[in-house]
Amino acid sequence: MDETPAPVTRSEEEWRRVLDPESYAVLRQGATERAWTGEYVSTTTAGVYRCRACGTELFRSTEKFESHCGWPSFFDPARSDAVTLHEDRSLGMVRTEVRCAACDSHLGHVFHGEGYDTPTDDRYCINSIALTLEPDDNVQ
Repeated sequence: MDETPAPVTRSEEEWRRVLDPESYAVLRQGATERAWTGEYVSTTTAGVYRCRACGTELFRSTEKFESHCGWPSFFDPARSDAVTLHEDRSLGMVRTEVRCAACDSHLGHVFHGEGYDTPTDDRYCINSIALTLEPDDNVQ
């Protein structure tokens, strides 16, 4: 497993150069991809999901589950310090935003206590475009 994520700092101009416009909108501006359009919504490939912006390990396929929400869902991050949580009061509601701990990129939101049959009863609802899947048959 990776060590604690090292901080990644870039100017917004640098982020615009390394990310395509759609990735930039989600990762750096907090946009959301449309439900059911993401590359990893139904993926069952074993492996590690990394931050598309900086490569930090965020989630593993062993924590991914089908929540039928339209985005990839995980019940726990790969390690507790891989992500940070922030109150989000946009859209007239209170939610918990999930960001990459290393580069502070927006990943999605986490929802608690929705009755999912998972070890944590959490649903990390993550934009596919915020992730890169590194296949690994050793991740069980």
